[in-house]
Amino acid sequence: MPTYDHAIARTSFDAGADPLVPDPISAEVIQDLPRKCAILQRAKKIQMSVNTQRMPVLNTLPVAYWVQQDTGLKQTTRQIWTGIELVVEELAAIVPIPENYLDDAQVPLWSEIKPRLVEALGAKIDAACWFGTDKPATWGTDIYTLAVAAGNTVIAGTGDDFAQDVSNLGEKIALDGYAVNGFAARPGLSWKLTGMRSADGIPIYQPNLVSGDPTIGKLYGYDVSEVDNGAWDASEAELIAGDFNYAIIGMRSDITWKMFDQGVISDGSGNVVLNLMQQDSVALRVTMRLAFVTANPVNRLQPSASGRSPFGVVQAATAGS
Repeated sequence: MPTYDHAIARTSFDAGADPLVPDPISAEVIQDLPRKCAILQRAKKIQMSVNTQRMPVLNTLPVAYWVQQDTGLKQTTRQIWTGIELVVEELAAIVPIPENYLDDAQVPLWSEIKPRLVEALGAKIDAACWFGTDKPATWGTDIYTLAVAAGNTVIAGTGDDFAQDVSNLGEKIALDGYAVNGFAARPGLSWKLTGMRSADGIPIYQPNLVSGDPTIGKLYGYDVSEVDNGAWDASEAELIAGDFNYAIIGMRSDITWKMFDQGVISDGSGNVVLNLMQQDSVALRVTMRLAFVTANPVNRLQPSASGRSPFGVVQAATAGS
């Protein structure tokens, strides 16, 4: 349900205890680091100068024919392209704060808020692109749905171990004519992979032991990105593999910020919820404009569009339940 009346104020905290405007003790805020957007790290990004842009995708391959003897007739063939459409949609949020509260706060509120807003944008984008959650209707099919529709799935635990599940999945993607160039995974999967060994006792997953970060490593030589901003649906998927050149993000405008000290915030019915000038408040607005589409061009190994996908999924045992 849309919300128009959220704001940061003295009444935002339980039992009247306000950790941001306390008796003078400390200006440090205890929190974890904002999480990154995984699809923006993985997908192919193009810059868009218009709101809608079409991209040609190969749809029909040419065919060659043997010529019968010296005087045989040479046949004709053709190559056909179809268009996929990138449609820009806007993502936005507004954070209003009363000026008096802003003056009394013992921490720099805007520097605390901005990274979390960036994280919120990233989580929304990840959820839409990976699993189709709250995806704009104008965007292309999400990665998970495209993979499942093509039958590029392996249920976790059906192989001898998880490593075999992944290799079985890679074979399915290869038979569709695509090459895996990376992975995305549920939070914590890297720790599971770190403990796995080949038959010779050699780790199949190589974490970055120098930095001490087990989430920076390679699975079968390819990078793994854990989607740890809350967007990953662990009930459906353990891991997504694929050729991420075919997941395309169209950037119309990156994150932009604007501060307001005048104007009104209204709800969906037009009722004024907050008048910035009359109620001595300021509001920070963040916006971002982008498009998303998955491409699925024809190739020699799998001519059927419904039977191929550049992506595959190691599904959770609970998938679809």
